[in-house]
Amino acid sequence: MVNERHLKDLLYEGFARIGKSLSSPKRLEVLDLLSQGPKSVETLSKATTMSVANVSKHLQTLTNSRLVKSHKKGNYVIYELADESIMDFLSSLHILSERQFADIQQIKQEFLNDQFQLEKISLPTLKERMENGEVLLLDVRPREEYEKEHIPGAVSMPIEELEEKLASLPSDCNVVAYCRGTYCLMSVEAVELLKKKGINALRLEESVYEWKQFANN
Repeated sequence: MVNERHLKDLLYEGFARIGKSLSSPKRLEVLDLLSQGPKSVETLSKATTMSVANVSKHLQTLTNSRLVKSHKKGNYVIYELADESIMDFLSSLHILSERQFADIQQIKQEFLNDQFQLEKISLPTLKERMENGEVLLLDVRPREEYEKEHIPGAVSMPIEELEEKLASLPSDCNVVAYCRGTYCLMSVEAVELLKKKGINALRLEESVYEWKQFANN
């Protein structure tokens, strides 16, 4: 008869392999970035301000725990999440961390809300206004992330291109900008720039993932 204790030990050792691979803040950031779409080591290096060598080490750890997978594209190795369920896990981790740790709530409140004091828009309100043709939704993430997946009806306008393309926006339009979610500041930068140019702009805190969750309920 198989020893029940031995089986449980093996089971929890397997769970712990995932936990160990998530013990680095930088690896969590890499996973968040990959949740937006596949990326090369070089792209991840630039986004995280880590060296290519360090990014590669973190990716190897995540690959060993089967959280990411890779393929060759020309001279580059492209990494992506191994399964869509990892996005559900990351979302749950963010929610749990905010609930359990007051300092995370405080950082979010002070850094994202108090410092910038930008008017936000909820998902239900955005949906209603888009259906009525009352707002222009801008996706200010890198274009490859937009092409991978975006909120239906959104226009791709990467943050680094926004200022030079302001003239293409209707002068009387109401704009909503979104990026990678609550902790991403590209949409904050976009809204501040739009407001300085006299354009009425709001920020959507939620990401494409959260839009999908909302739309499917």
